[in-house]
Amino acid sequence: MGWRHAKFGNLAADFDWYSLSHLIHGFGLYGLTWLALPRASVAARLVLAMLVECGWEILENSSFIIDRYRSETISLNYYGDSILNSISDTLTMMFGFVLAYRLPVWSIVLAAVLMEALAGYVIRDNLTLNIIMLIYRRSIRSWQGGVTSY
Repeated sequence: MGWRHAKFGNLAADFDWYSLSHLIHGFGLYGLTWLALPRASVAARLVLAMLVECGWEILENSSFIIDRYRSETISLNYYGDSILNSISDTLTMMFGFVLAYRLPVWSIVLAAVLMEALAGYVIRDNLTLNIIMLIYRRSIRSWQGGVTSY
């Protein structure tokens, strides 16, 4: 496993720009569970979303995913998350899930678009870029590194 030793000094340090993608995970998992399990209670769907997110956190910190991420993205110094960061990511997803449950769909879609745009602008990375990196990795990797070719 790639989990680094937990640091319990500053919880805010474990919320970062990638926390926005975990909010969006919550939005998406709410939507998927709403579509797939419309008769299930919100609590049951949240538990399922938590299981999916925890599964992703375990997979994300496996050697396979860490090596793949380091070879396919600009994050050459990525060695996995701390345990506290994985917990923070899961709590952030849960918050996103609850927001998606409580707020109108249009506001969730708008929030997701704005968060993706903000992260893309500030850190040149976001959930969308990570997903499409598998298809157009060379172009995105060059852009993330600030390389421009005309």
